[in-house]
Amino acid sequence: MYAKPADTAAGLRERQQGRAARRRIVRCWPEVQARTPPEPGMSSAASFLQKISMSFRRYTLLALLSVCAWVVAPAVSSATAATPANGAAASSQASPVAAGAAADHAGPAYGPELQGFNYPAPVERFDFTSQGLPLQMAYMDVKPAHPNGRTAVLLHGKNFCGATWDATIHRLSDAGYRVIAPDQIGFCKSSKPEHYQYSFQQLARNTHALLESLGVSDVTMIGHSTGGMLAIRYALTYPHATQQLVLVNPIGLEDWKAKGVPSLSVDQWYERELKTSADGIRRYEQSTYYAGQWRADYEPWVQMLAGMYRGPGKQIVAWNSALLYDMIYTQPVVYELGQLSMPTLLLIGQKDVTAIGKDAAPAAVRAKIGHYPELGKAAAKAIPHATLVEFAGLGHAPQMQDPQAFHQALLEGMAAVSANH
Repeated sequence: MYAKPADTAAGLRERQQGRAARRRIVRCWPEVQARTPPEPGMSSAASFLQKISMSFRRYTLLALLSVCAWVVAPAVSSATAATPANGAAASSQASPVAAGAAADHAGPAYGPELQGFNYPAPVERFDFTSQGLPLQMAYMDVKPAHPNGRTAVLLHGKNFCGATWDATIHRLSDAGYRVIAPDQIGFCKSSKPEHYQYSFQQLARNTHALLESLGVSDVTMIGHSTGGMLAIRYALTYPHATQQLVLVNPIGLEDWKAKGVPSLSVDQWYERELKTSADGIRRYEQSTYYAGQWRADYEPWVQMLAGMYRGPGKQIVAWNSALLYDMIYTQPVVYELGQLSMPTLLLIGQKDVTAIGKDAAPAAVRAKIGHYPELGKAAAKAIPHATLVEFAGLGHAPQMQDPQAFHQALLEGMAAVSANH
């Protein structure tokens, strides 16, 4: 039974909104009557009112659930320790599929700038203005105990953050490299503006401004996944500031649009991103990043991403993600590989099958995209000073799947370039 709202300011507003809605229904009735055929055995007015009643009940339920989620999220966040280790411990004894439902509902909730998630090194902030907006880029700047005079910049991928370079940061620092690992605008601990014209050129400019503010002018640029596309754009834009380029299973080694992957609007990407869950992330990463394998030490990174979609900033996180997917799909770099002038190291896991929009493509298109054994060789042939290292049994994230083999190849490849190159 419907309960009349209390005689409070809120109750008065609710009744006023109800009367306004009824007036709108009356005004739109002639048009709706023309467009809404009646149900069999019912008058058009009765059919319409039945649908309106069902719609009000449905939207009321959705609104109530949204309010409950908003109220509960902070409690879940505070009740869950905000460190990556907890996610791994919670799932170490369960299969990714079996653990999925529990993790989705009971996992940590983080803020829109990943508040509550701990990074492996102190996080600093670079304040700057871009496109008329005051923005903050979060970054880690790890200085070695015994510097070798070189600086490595680590660029994360689309479903990754600066924190996911944890093991690489320590290995490079131990080898004498200064390591700078930023979170790009729109990602992780950095600003997520409501309106921003994302492009790889813009992200490259932002990164260059950060490095200039730190007094760094010559770097080894290391990019993974989407970070590989950004690293390529950075190297093309600032060739004299790029001592060496390292590409770890970069996406963008093919033009998905030209190969037949259908375009999705930003609104469509947004609707997809709103459905993000730990279980969905886990399934995708297991099949795409880790060649069908799963280990407990992958789980913290699942919870890192899923936690932002459990938190109060879910909508702005999803919106920025949608804008970024549109950037990735519409701004290929593959046609400019021949213009790279610096030594380039390609580190390619051969089991990788990543391709943007692959799930939305027809079967015939899916069959011909994301073949990294072919893409890696083609890139090595196109880039003038390239060295290709292949990891036969690894997928999209070799630095996480086999850190020992990956870091050995990385350090050997970086040592081959002198500090004065």
